[in-house]
Amino acid sequence: MFPLPLRTYRDLVAIDQPWPRPSLLGGGEAPELLTRILSFLGMGEGFRDPRRHLRAMLNRRPPGGWPEEVLVDLDRLLWMERVQEGWMEPSSLPATDRPGLLLWQGDIVCLGADAIVNAANSEMLGCFSPLHACIDNAIHSAAGPRLREDCAAIMALQGGPEATGQAKLTRAYNLPSRYVLHTVGPIVQGPLRTEHRTQLASCYTACLELAAQVEEIRTLAFCCISTGVFGFPAVEAAPIALAAVSDWLERNPDRFTSVIFNVYSEEEHERYRGLLLA
Repeated sequence: MFPLPLRTYRDLVAIDQPWPRPSLLGGGEAPELLTRILSFLGMGEGFRDPRRHLRAMLNRRPPGGWPEEVLVDLDRLLWMERVQEGWMEPSSLPATDRPGLLLWQGDIVCLGADAIVNAANSEMLGCFSPLHACIDNAIHSAAGPRLREDCAAIMALQGGPEATGQAKLTRAYNLPSRYVLHTVGPIVQGPLRTEHRTQLASCYTACLELAAQVEEIRTLAFCCISTGVFGFPAVEAAPIALAAVSDWLERNPDRFTSVIFNVYSEEEHERYRGLLLA
């Protein structure tokens, strides 16, 4: 299946229309919003952790069937939580020895880059496993159901699963970033093959090529694609990621202000730091 180009779905998911941040004035505080949303989902009171239960329900819920007033409540709740937690701006990150390349250890949903990269699966609808500790689940949970709705619209237009090494673009909704790039990395079961390495490099290149088509994207943050449940050895993935991004930036030196490698663990941070110093 040929990759679906951005021009075919750009208007479908309103890529060029900035998402208006929900107002934090009026409309109820977090407990009231939570009660209304849970009521819509058919859940009463008495949960030990109603907010955690809501996340689990949202993870499981397929796209479609959302009344706009409930989505408005969800947007307000999620943005309220994001503002309370805060986020990191790329301009606040320390420089590295590689011009245009930055490194940050933390949760990617707390990074205010213009676009962040999501390690998705081939269905491209987010993780349906309640409370699963994958980046796909984290991003969709923080962005809200509108993100899954957009992904579903794109995939319906495509008419089939996403190929490994390609990318799609959506708005980011209730994340501090403006856009999300969704890419499907290689699944490694058994020995690492040349094909896996090529596919992983393609994920990084495809995201850069796609992001370059949107003028507003000047800062871009990559997660560690495929190194979680997809089984790509992290020690081999890091140099592939760095080489793919560096090669693209050498060919397009003025396109992005900065590209950020976002890592979660201290081990990954030390690995990338060593590579950036080499």
